Amino acid sequence: MMGSMLSGLRVLDFTRVLSGPYATRILADLGAEIIKVQSKKTQAVENAASDYFNHWNRNKRSITLDMSHPAAKSLAFKMVAISDVLIENFSPRVMLNWGMDYQHVQQVKPDIIMLSMSGMGQTGPWKNYVAYGSTVQSLGGLSYLTSFDKESPLGPGYAIADHISGLYGVLAVLAALENREKNGQGQYIDLSQYEVAATMTGPALMDVLANNSTPLPEGNQSEYQMAAPHGCYQCLGADRWCVVGVFDEDEWQALVKVMGNPGWSSEDRFATLAARKTHYAELDEKINDWTRKRDATEVASALQAAGVPAGVVQNAQDLANDPQLQARDYFVHLEHPTLGHTIVDRTPILFTQSQDPLQKHSTYWRSSPQLGEGNRYVYLDLLELSELEYLSCVEKGIIG
Repeated sequence: MMGSMLSGLRVLDFTRVLSGPYATRILADLGAEIIKVQSKKTQAVENAASDYFNHWNRNKRSITLDMSHPAAKSLAFKMVAISDVLIENFSPRVMLNWGMDYQHVQQVKPDIIMLSMSGMGQTGPWKNYVAYGSTVQSLGGLSYLTSFDKESPLGPGYAIADHISGLYGVLAVLAALENREKNGQGQYIDLSQYEVAATMTGPALMDVLANNSTPLPEGNQSEYQMAAPHGCYQCLGADRWCVVGVFDEDEWQALVKVMGNPGWSSEDRFATLAARKTHYAELDEKINDWTRKRDATEVASALQAAGVPAGVVQNAQDLANDPQLQARDYFVHLEHPTLGHTIVDRTPILFTQSQDPLQKHSTYWRSSPQLGEGNRYVYLDLLELSELEYLSCVEKGIIG
């Protein structure tokens, strides 16, 4: 890890599942030392032998500490004292019940940066509600606005709010670190994942606030941008699709030429962009009739060569064999003690003026940790417990 962008930064990680672990994974990829606090009691929530856990928890250390044990708080505060950042994504009552709210944490380490990534934020009538990404993106309007119509609020299909919350969290921590470097002050960061989801509704939220309008989901049609065709079209084979967007007349004529100048393309209802926009449903049927007989990659390649924005809707297998990603060494190969040989995605951020080895060379990467594998390093080397003290804590179930 030597020479990494965040080398020397220590983060005490009380996060679970996705939003928090994603935030700490980004920091870990950039060289921060992440001490992930776990417990044998929480193995059902975070199974160290699962692909899911491995994906979001690489480059971290795992320790076990049963925070329900009265004596655990003392060890936790010892770790706070040697850490730069503390991150947690519980509902507000959890850290408070453990006596590890910011007021008490700050007394131990005045310049600590603490990030709380709760579902609803630390205040308000809903503050103690437990929430997941799918919950907050539904409450925040994202699921509704990204649906095909108002009768079927399907949403994006995965917990995108968790990912965006993790990015917001990292940005906040880095800003707080820069502030501390300037004036020595610590910081408490109250991040509401519900509010993160609300920010993702973009112009629709502003439209409601400014114009008292009622935004409706439009599927692949955008109220804010003129384009037609503009959609996702079925191609040859099982679950194969291609997206196409036509924004001006030049692109339309190029599309028509690639399709072989079909007779319907000269009809009045498709003669202008405005007309095509009005008759987008009929246009989509025509485009689908053409694409479903053809290979998605061939369709996208032909349209791109003609100057028409198009792309294959890639699945995991497509991504694993994507020549662009392979050319940029996007995939990192790691050995996991139980999963064996694994492949993970590299951080998409490359620093061209840095000699940071974490960017490209898997020699410096680690797969996700086994439960408690960092115990002796943290408790004996960092906290300087004696062997007898350590074994006593293990026997009593404090470290467990």
